[in-house]
Amino acid sequence: MDAVQKDLVNRKAEIEKELELLFTTNLKIVDWDVPEADDKEAAHILWSILNDKLQDIKTKYVKS
Repeated sequence: MDAVQKDLVNRKAEIEKELELLFTTNLKIVDWDVPEADDKEAAHILWSILNDKLQDIKTKYVKS
């Protein structure tokens, strides 16, 4: 395992936690801004936004 792999493996839990925090924080913001919001619908839309951006990042930075 090279240095990059070791670093990312060591920080995997932190990265995953930050990603989940991004999701849950934005879900809370929707609840604050739109009190009558359907949480399942909001979660689905938010997931779609994040997924689209992850796909964009993959296209730009990840070698095939």
